[in-house]
Amino acid sequence: MKRIALFASGNGSNAEKIMLHFNKHKDIFVALVVASKPDAFVIIRAQNHSIPSLVLDKNEFTKTEKLLTELHKHQIDFIVLAGFLWLIPQYLIRAFQKSIINIHPALLPKYGGKGMYGMNIHRSVINAKEMESGITIHYVNEEYDDGEIIIQKTCAIDTNETPDTLAKKIQSLEHEHFPIVIESLLVPNKS
Repeated sequence: MKRIALFASGNGSNAEKIMLHFNKHKDIFVALVVASKPDAFVIIRAQNHSIPSLVLDKNEFTKTEKLLTELHKHQIDFIVLAGFLWLIPQYLIRAFQKSIINIHPALLPKYGGKGMYGMNIHRSVINAKEMESGITIHYVNEEYDDGEIIIQKTCAIDTNETPDTLAKKIQSLEHEHFPIVIESLLVPNKS
């Protein structure tokens, strides 16, 4: 049984889709939700699914390795960033090599990096008059949005597209593909 931790910073709609996908799964279990804010709605979502949660203190997260103790206590095998906005520290990357993935609401390498999240991305894509956008699921390394790309899924941008309508298209792609990609990475020979 693979045990995953979901890291999120806000609403947690992607995290909940993952929780639902793996509810009663025979090979994968969501064992912990880690939030970067005490008022993140993802904590309520975790409670609704009887999944323990942990709120990070940014100073401890970046300057100590206390989080590793918690992850080991919950026997975490794999970390999924689902709307988590902080840069992952080196100690965590070392401890979970090729076992931390992120979803980004754009087609990397475009529109990635510090500050490129949520509506900032969608406004930038629209302003650049791009013909398509999409999602990128990638491994996490020491840089924002720089890890090896696992998969990208695209959607067309209509001539009358707004950042809000694009955000809805992107969220639909995220909800459809993220749980399936996680499953394919953790149970590669699933029939």
